[in-house]
Amino acid sequence: MKLRYKVATKEGKIIQGLIDAKEISEAANYLRNKDYMVIKIERKDPDSVLKILSVFNKPKTTDLVLFTRQLSSMLQSGLTLMRALEILRDQIQNQAMAEVISGIITDIEGGKTLSSALIKYPDVFSRIYISLIKAGESSGLLDQVLERLADNLEKQAKLKNTIKSALMYPVVVISLMVVVVFVMMIFVIPQLSVLYKNLNIPLPFATQVIVGLSNFVVNFWPLVIIGVILFFLFFTRWKKTEQGELLLDDLILKLPVFGNLIKQNILTEFTRTFGLLVGTGTLVVDALLQTADTMGNVYYKIAIKEVSRQVEKGVSVGDALQTSPLFPSMIVQLVKVGEQTGKVDENLLKASEYYEREVNQTVKTLTTAMEPFIMIILGVGVAFLIMSVITPIYSLISNIQ
Repeated sequence: MKLRYKVATKEGKIIQGLIDAKEISEAANYLRNKDYMVIKIERKDPDSVLKILSVFNKPKTTDLVLFTRQLSSMLQSGLTLMRALEILRDQIQNQAMAEVISGIITDIEGGKTLSSALIKYPDVFSRIYISLIKAGESSGLLDQVLERLADNLEKQAKLKNTIKSALMYPVVVISLMVVVVFVMMIFVIPQLSVLYKNLNIPLPFATQVIVGLSNFVVNFWPLVIIGVILFFLFFTRWKKTEQGELLLDDLILKLPVFGNLIKQNILTEFTRTFGLLVGTGTLVVDALLQTADTMGNVYYKIAIKEVSRQVEKGVSVGDALQTSPLFPSMIVQLVKVGEQTGKVDENLLKASEYYEREVNQTVKTLTTAMEPFIMIILGVGVAFLIMSVITPIYSLISNIQ
């Protein structure tokens, strides 16, 4: 069972963490043998409130990058793995990450390798991460593998943040527009519709549509909310089915502008991950299968698995990639040249850098182009709403004059 402990070192430093033990007495004896003074040991049985809070206190990507980078630096400076992990556990700010490191230390002290200890935390360490650590342990180059992993994680995080920042502007603007329209439908339009009714003003078609929508929202708002929730639940369930996943991923790749951006992002992840795995000595077929599992698009996942099957039959990676239209000729040629020169991993990483630059450039262009496009859409929407509301009043004033 999992136990939470609090101990003090000989120097008086307080250390907290988790430990696996059958009984509290067994954990206490183990900690005393490590020259710790036991302050408290208790079952890790958080209440419902703590469980909810723990969802928001999970190790973040920044914590993982910091852990990987610092562990690499410490190993390169000559520290042992255990000592490096103990220092990281004491220095890390995120309590959830500190507990993960404590669990890793306990497992390694129990005779496990670092890669075996990481398997217990799939939410923190991906399969690719663990595979690379295992390859580093086998080759005796764990510090170098960790350094490359840290570089890779930083590039992934930077790319995701770039794409998120580009999408943030339209999402915020559209969300505010929806809120404003919803407020007008509930509070403004009903008041105006009463005014129109009392004045017996003939309403144009656009105004009738707006008033009808407003009446529907005001009178049947519970149905509207239930309908939105049901649609969201149905869509979430449908997109997890094989048919839904295929249809949705196909639609995403065919989106104008955004589809090309997503393709570039996928190719960046493919070349970087595949190149990193091959560079650490992972078998090509295994590297392809592991890379396929990280792909966010089912079509690329299927294509990469098909490439791995062809490679297993004796086809070169370059020739196998060439059979799929999803992989550009540049990647195919770089892989073919890499196979001839023995530098497949270097060429793949060069390709990832190229596509990363393409993603950044596309995001800049997209951000610049979206602003006037969104303003036009907002202008048309606001103009329609205003004209629908003002036209009857204007007609009334014209008749009076």
